[in-house]
This record gives sequence, structure tokens and C-alpha cells, in this order.
Amino acid sequence: MNHPQFILLHDFFEIRGGGERLVLLLCQELGLDIGFGFWQETSYGREVLEGLRVFDLAVNSRLIGWRTLKHIKAFENKTSFLSRYHTVIYSGVVAPLAVRNHQNGLNLFYCHTPPRFIYDKKAFFLAQIPSWQRPALQFLIDYLQPRYEAAVAEMDIIIANSENVKNRIHHYLGKPSTVIYPPCDVERFTWAGQDDYYLSTARLDFLKGVDLIIKAFLQMSDKRLIIASSGPEFDRLRRLAGGAENITFTGLVDEDRLNQLIGHCIATLYVPKDEDFGMSPVESMAAGKPVIGAAGGGLLETIVDGETGLLVGPEPSPEDIIAAVRALTPRRALEMRQACEMQARKFDKKVFLEKMREALG
Repeated sequence: MNHPQFILLHDFFEIRGGGERLVLLLCQELGLDIGFGFWQETSYGREVLEGLRVFDLAVNSRLIGWRTLKHIKAFENKTSFLSRYHTVIYSGVVAPLAVRNHQNGLNLFYCHTPPRFIYDKKAFFLAQIPSWQRPALQFLIDYLQPRYEAAVAEMDIIIANSENVKNRIHHYLGKPSTVIYPPCDVERFTWAGQDDYYLSTARLDFLKGVDLIIKAFLQMSDKRLIIASSGPEFDRLRRLAGGAENITFTGLVDEDRLNQLIGHCIATLYVPKDEDFGMSPVESMAAGKPVIGAAGGGLLETIVDGETGLLVGPEPSPEDIIAAVRALTPRRALEMRQACEMQARKFDKKVFLEKMREALG
């Protein structure tokens, strides 16, 4: 897979998320060239791009809606360089629009999810913003949706990151897809003991349900919770916790510190609303730590209820979480260690890379 046969296009690099890790792993391990809308140091340092041929469209703006419109135009009109490649891999929501500039060769779309603000969560996203902003979001949806659907229709291969997303692709886009689970660097996570706390590593976003976890622990002063993440809801959630002595916010931590926190916890908690896949539970299990998780979305494909954690319903209440924490005692968590580690190996990066090599021929 040597240059110039393969290139991967990704929307942009702004955070250190699962999609960003997946893209970088593919490019580094398979020797792919890479293109993206913009790069911010809040994601990764540029040193991770060493040895890769890079196409940076350098299109950014603090206004997210305006930025998306600029990205649409950039991927549609500034990606003529794709014509020199045999195979293009697309990752994201806007990057696939560049398919119009690659009419000869193979087009492969790795779909993390059809954009939820357009499809299943449209009403939710509209309700989250002030009424005067809703016409602008609706305009963006109306502008992007037909372009996105036309681009997906041109893909030769569509890969979904879970059975959950495969079902969404079929339902909303009417297209078949193959599931290849995203990669976990299983060897990075190790069981390091058992301290006296439960851990949440979910991004502090309104779809992740961290508020439910906080409300649960506010009613369990004898149980300790560490929240090791950041996000747009950080200030609101810290106010919700009200300075409770048993709840600690670390903010965003580096990978070494995160590994330590996972490796020493009793168990982790992850209760998002219909998560696409959810890498956090896999990372937890890789360290031998069971997960209290929402029984919905991709978590149904990763957590084995009663063996590698406890599932608490697709839309759990704080009371559901309390019951699960009480049930998942330190002793029971220890008993799940081996099953957790074995389950995580199914999602190891070696498995992912092997299946992606097969998909690329």
C-alpha cells in the first residue's frame, strides 16, 4: 500500500477522539496519505504526522455553522488531488463530499454514524439552541443532507463501526454496509490494582449522560466518583455536583494519567444515549475493569451483562445507576476481571487492521 495508491480524508482534527485515533492508526500502519479540513493542537501534536504526506485544507472558523459551510465547499472544490489515487477512504460527515473528485478507482467510506443532527437526533439538537438560531441550523441541515446522501450513494464500499450504525445506515440511507469495529490499543491498558473509586471518562457532552451519574453519586456519599474528561458541559456539571466531597473533576488528563485512573478504579460508568459504538467501555475492559453501561446502542455489542459489567436500561435513571453501583461491589468487580480482558481482545487494533486490509484488497 505504498504512495500514491491510498489516501484517507477526515473532516478535521480538533479533539483526541476515537475517530481521530482510528484515522491516525490507519495512516501510520498502512502508510496512507492523509487529508483533512483543519488541524488544532487540542487534538494531537503535528509530530504524529511525521512520515505521512499531508493535505491540509486549512479551513476553520470559531462559528461552527459557518465552518461547516466552508468545509462543504472546501471538500467539494479543493480536493482535485484525489484523482491521482487509486483508493480513497473517507471518514466523517463532510469529507465524503469529496467523492465527486474521485470518479475512477475505489471509494470506501468508514461511517462512524450518519450525522445525528440531520437524522435521529434532529429534534433534540434543534431544541438545544435558542429559537433565533434554529433557522440557521435548519438551513445547514437542508443544505448538507442532499449532498451527504448523494456522496454516500457513490461509495463502492461502506463500513459501519457497529451493528447499531449499520442499522442506521440502512434505515436512513438505504445502503448496505459491513461492520468493522474501531480499534482499541488493548496493550495500553492494564489492571493496576483496585482503589476506592468509580470512574467516568465520557466526554462532558449533553448526549453522554454524565449528569445522571453525578445525580446518582450525590445520593451515595459513601461511594467515590472521579470524572476524568472535559467538554462543553464541564461548568454546568461541576455546578450540578455542588462541591460534593465524594465527586472529583480532574478535567482533561493525558493518556498516562488516564491509564492509571482506569487501571486503579473499581469499575467505570458509561451511560450515553444510543451511542454509536463507544470506545470507553472497551478501554475499561482492556484494563480488567467492568462497566456499568446504558443498555442501548453500541454498548449492547461490547458489554456482556453480568459478565463484563452491568447494563442498566437504554435511558437509565439515577436510581438505576445507584442500584448498579451497589450491586457491582469491589469483590464482584474483581471476579469479572478475566472476562473483561478477554472481551476487550475482540476489539484489538490488530483485528481492526487485518479486517481493513482485507476490505482494501
